[in-house]
Amino acid sequence: MERIGDAMKRVINAPALAARYEQLRNEVLADERIQRFIEEHSGEIDKQVIDRSLNKLYEYTTASHKCADCPSLDGCINVMKGFEPTLIMNQGMIDVTYIRCPRKELDDEKRAVSKMLDSLYMPRDVMAAKLPDIDLYHDNSRLDIVDQAGRFITEYESTGKLPEKGLYIHGPFGTGKSYILGALANELASRQIRTVAVYLPEFLREIKQSIQDQSLNEKIDFVKRASVLMLDDIGAESMSAWTRDEVLGTILQYRMAEQLPTFFTSNFTMSELEHHLTYTQRGEKEPIKAARIMERIHMTSTPVRLSGENRRGK
Repeated sequence: MERIGDAMKRVINAPALAARYEQLRNEVLADERIQRFIEEHSGEIDKQVIDRSLNKLYEYTTASHKCADCPSLDGCINVMKGFEPTLIMNQGMIDVTYIRCPRKELDDEKRAVSKMLDSLYMPRDVMAAKLPDIDLYHDNSRLDIVDQAGRFITEYESTGKLPEKGLYIHGPFGTGKSYILGALANELASRQIRTVAVYLPEFLREIKQSIQDQSLNEKIDFVKRASVLMLDDIGAESMSAWTRDEVLGTILQYRMAEQLPTFFTSNFTMSELEHHLTYTQRGEKEPIKAARIMERIHMTSTPVRLSGENRRGK
């Protein structure tokens, strides 16, 4: 895009100054948007105001509007990248002010969501999921889960307070539990609800190494304090007594006490998960400790089954 100052110098230095100036003026005033603005402010605008504001009108007409002339946000041709000019009256003169263009608005929205959403070890495609993309036509259980997720969001929007319980989504391998979790995480983040999504087996493996670098408490605190916590694939790990009681138990105890909702996905029903948690890696049977973990899961989530065929094989 030609710089405004260069354009005006080109006009001023032209041999036929008056003719060139009039040509530029006519080109600017031929713009329908300029005509509409002048008509809307006819009581404030006369020939003198137009002449004195010609550089601003030229700036407006040569800019990209609604991203029509820009290939991308980075390739924006406007004076202020990501912003497009709009005409205003300012102290009796026509002026321009800059507002966000559609691409800038979308980019800002994505950045705002990313600030509200943290994921630990979650697959990229899962964290890119959106609720409208979920196939609801082949399985009523999907519709039920999305409906319950919708009620969770509606309650928050109507009361300004998060519900105390999330969802415990369980069902066969490959039915899309993690995908639904990611879609819901994005939906919550878009409403400025701080959400942390964690692939639990990898997190528990990582947390063991954190003892050596002294970051254990920091990582546990980061996860347990999330406004909404999502623990993906609980039960897929081979859990030691320490990770069960000191890591998972600590996280869930805090969330139960603070009445913070937690979402889970698992291949196990709650009763099957309790059986899984009863036996440690060493084969020790500890039903009381497993029951204690399950009590916290019950207090922070509501079980819902996701049925259907294995979609990963497709």
